[in-house]
Amino acid sequence: QVELVESGGGLAQAGGSLRLSCAASGSFFRINDMGWYRQIPGEQRELVAGISRSGSADYADSVKGRFAISRDNAQNTVFLQMDKLKPEDTAVYFCNADIRSHWSSSSAITYWGQGTQVTVSS
Repeated sequence: QVELVESGGGLAQAGGSLRLSCAASGSFFRINDMGWYRQIPGEQRELVAGISRSGSADYADSVKGRFAISRDNAQNTVFLQMDKLKPEDTAVYFCNADIRSHWSSSSAITYWGQGTQVTVSS
């Protein structure tokens, strides 16, 4: 059973910083792409940032220059450094990962974390 566990959410003031972490545990062969999404109640979940296994990253326009995604393949962990936070960054943040269960399996399954609340006060 694969599990993604997020940590690091909380309350920050506008202009401040938070760092999110998401660690994958369980039995699997390899993690491909990893990413962070966020969701505001009543709205669709949106991509914040994604990163390939080799470290190639992309970002939503709304967070470019403020957020940085990184990963530690040895620790099966993805991070999201959030700087210059704005009140509109307030949301529940979810990590996800595309995971190959076995070396003989070419396909990957997408797993999601349980979400962590980020609240930015003005």
